[in-house]
Amino acid sequence: MIRPEGSWVAIPTPFTEDDRIDFDGFEKLVDFQAEHGTDGLLLMGSTGESSSLTVDERQEILDKVLAYAKEKLPVLAGTTCGNTKQTIQLSQYAQRAGAGGLLLVVPPYLRPTQDGVYEHFKAVAESVDIAVAIYNNPGRVAVNIEPATVVALAELPNLVADKEAMPNIGQLVQIRRQAGDSLNLLCCDAPGFSLIVPTLALGGHGTANISGNIIPGEMMEMSKPWRSWEDVERTRRLLFQYHPLMAALYSLPNPIVVKAALRLLGLPAGHVRRPLLDMDESQAQDLSPLMDRLGVLDKYRQAERRT
Repeated sequence: MIRPEGSWVAIPTPFTEDDRIDFDGFEKLVDFQAEHGTDGLLLMGSTGESSSLTVDERQEILDKVLAYAKEKLPVLAGTTCGNTKQTIQLSQYAQRAGAGGLLLVVPPYLRPTQDGVYEHFKAVAESVDIAVAIYNNPGRVAVNIEPATVVALAELPNLVADKEAMPNIGQLVQIRRQAGDSLNLLCCDAPGFSLIVPTLALGGHGTANISGNIIPGEMMEMSKPWRSWEDVERTRRLLFQYHPLMAALYSLPNPIVVKAALRLLGLPAGHVRRPLLDMDESQAQDLSPLMDRLGVLDKYRQAERRT
């Protein structure tokens, strides 16, 4: 059973000009991540604009992308829907399609109690035989998964990981102290939270990130669990070096800037779906020079690599 560690990159859903799913583009994104050492993929999370996808689109993505990624990279599939019953149905579909595991957030807008959060995740986890990771993102769903709830969920045999995206390092301490190694602890790479160093310092296991879409090799190195002082120095050096780019990627609602940066690299992304809007010229004017100064364009731009 998957126990995610290292750099797990949340890839976007690429769209064609006529707003269809770009499955050829999905294959190129998977290959790009596999080529540069990414440890695993997160499919149809917030970066994948999952809430803007229809059920049919989500099922087709599960069928085609999981089949292509097989033997290339492990995948955790986002299957959260508006209620527990629908989430179970899509989660079981993901298992049949070959997902290595699930990544689940609290269903948005509903604001359930902690008991409701626990019962929801428990019901979904017990409905499948694959790994389940929970994703605590109160900024998106308006509910924080409290440490006691995470610790209680860690007793489920297939609950393997917790990804934290909130500004409270004390919560990380409580989870690590009480849950120990019963589940792997990951964090997001948002500079506003700055959780990478604290998570790894507490014995955490890596990141579930968006920056790896643009700097996959660097995020792979930055996200390795610490087992030596060299690991500490490497993470700190890379974090300081690429912090301006990471801040830029989070400067607008995800995945607006990620998709703009992918287009600069010659990688498939397409537009974002309404009500999100793509970056306009004034917003995007500093992105290419920033990527150029950091050597990202020279290292990863696809058009130059083909010449």
